[in-house]
Amino acid sequence: MGSTSLSTKGSSATDDLADPDLVSVERVLAGDAAAFEGIVRRWQGPLVNMAWRYCRDRARAEELAQEAFVRAWRGLGHWRRESSFSTWLFAVAANVFRSDLKRFPAVNIPIEDIVEPAQPASQDEELQQKSRHEVVRRAVLALPLRYREPVLLFYFHEMDVAAAAHTMGLPVGTVKARLSRARELLRRRFPHLADEHAAMGLSASTTGKGARNEG
Repeated sequence: MGSTSLSTKGSSATDDLADPDLVSVERVLAGDAAAFEGIVRRWQGPLVNMAWRYCRDRARAEELAQEAFVRAWRGLGHWRRESSFSTWLFAVAANVFRSDLKRFPAVNIPIEDIVEPAQPASQDEELQQKSRHEVVRRAVLALPLRYREPVLLFYFHEMDVAAAAHTMGLPVGTVKARLSRARELLRRRFPHLADEHAAMGLSASTTGKGARNEG
């Protein structure tokens, strides 16, 4: 019994040491400010990509990502470790991006103005697929923010429903409802893409993924 407990504790300590984010956080909190650079290197790309999907401006996205890192730096001691560091960081970032979007709203193209692509028989299948994915991506970005944000986190950033809910500061049930509504809007606007399982969130594999995460 004692050896099992000891083994479990040893395994947990090893897992902690294997987590580069946790190692960096511990070093920063111990006074090694330079250790934060490791966090920036690991997460700068994902945060810039996430910010771009909120504002759709590359330069602005880079600025917002830097602001998110500043907020994370200041709040590092408040990470309770009840969730992964990445989930906490994305939650901090989402708050920064959401606040900025309220002050400087992005120009949205109405989803009704996005044209479903034609599919002539002679068109190369790879080009067809790229065209369909581009249309779906544009349609997702045209969704109202309340529906766009959970889709971005769940599908584009591959969070499960619980992590997306934590990031948005919403109950899991609310996020599930918004994902369902977003899928309904996309299906209604692009029935042909849905039939072909090309729309994000409408394929059999993605629907299965969502069902597992939501259970």
